Amino acid sequence: MSKLKVAVIGSGQVARTSHINHYKSLPDVEVSAVCDVNPDAVKMAADEFQIPSWYTDAGTMLEEVRPDAVSICVPNKFHCDMTCLCLEHGCHVLCEKPPAITEEEAEKMRDTAGRCGKILTFGFHFRHAEKIAFLKRKIEAGEMGTLYAGDVTWLRRRGIPGWGNFTNPEMQGGGPLIDIGAHMLDLAAWLLDYPEVSYVCASSSDLIGKQGGTGFMGSWDGARFGVEDGLFGFIRFSNGGSLHIRTSFAVNIADKEERNVRLYGSKRGISVFPLGIYGDEDGQQVNAVYPFDETKDWHYDCIRNFVESCMGRADILVTPDQAVYVQKLITGLYRSAGTGRPVIYGNGNL
Repeated sequence: MSKLKVAVIGSGQVARTSHINHYKSLPDVEVSAVCDVNPDAVKMAADEFQIPSWYTDAGTMLEEVRPDAVSICVPNKFHCDMTCLCLEHGCHVLCEKPPAITEEEAEKMRDTAGRCGKILTFGFHFRHAEKIAFLKRKIEAGEMGTLYAGDVTWLRRRGIPGWGNFTNPEMQGGGPLIDIGAHMLDLAAWLLDYPEVSYVCASSSDLIGKQGGTGFMGSWDGARFGVEDGLFGFIRFSNGGSLHIRTSFAVNIADKEERNVRLYGSKRGISVFPLGIYGDEDGQQVNAVYPFDETKDWHYDCIRNFVESCMGRADILVTPDQAVYVQKLITGLYRSAGTGRPVIYGNGNL
């Protein structure tokens, strides 16, 4: 294979600023086509990035262009159908996060990739940061001891996106949990090595979102706000460990935004944003801070890993099984918030 022939389904902001631009920067990739149901948007993207062909129907594009690999950058509702369509046309697939809206969809995507013998990975780009690999090595070397608790946080004071489908439950499947909280859940799950889950419980609110308003991501219409503006939950693992999760598009906090993953171990604790390791050394409390580059665009590393995997030069970092695990957590947290009752896992379901 001389160059990897890539197509992109979806031509919105994520497609343009996190996928197409990075594919175009790689010398062994040819971006052959872009597809979107909006003809004006897809033509604009094709012109902007000098892509030779554009389509409004994915099936037609796959038949005519026959790409080796496809990025899926469409609303969450269509992740499963578009991914399975591409896999069954013989394409490797990088699907944006979250994997899907339901765990059944995520499982179908995983199973289709296995049946078709194709690569399937997902756009959990934070996982590709160098500092995450650094922390993973430290944990696997036993330097943290037993990790027994943690918390994952992505809170925005007023950060409800004023564009796209972010407040449409049918298209997105939810609000901040499935959009931004999914990233932090993915990081925590990977660092903890996917422990078996005993149960989850959660509560959610839409009290601020329903009011409408303006924030650092634009204005939103309260009458059309159909998702949670905040979800707060608890995950209990079968090994006795636990995670708290806090995620919001709008919550009354002091800062514009809070984002972190903290894990607490019997020897040391860790913080991801910013990176720090905290423990005792010779009877003294020691805080170690590591100066990793926080300005890098980890979307590029995500795209590069996908390309290298498609060309047989690397393994994918985010696997379908890992994505299904995160999707099941998301589904369980939403189910608990909706019913007001814990969701109990068992029989190896998670």
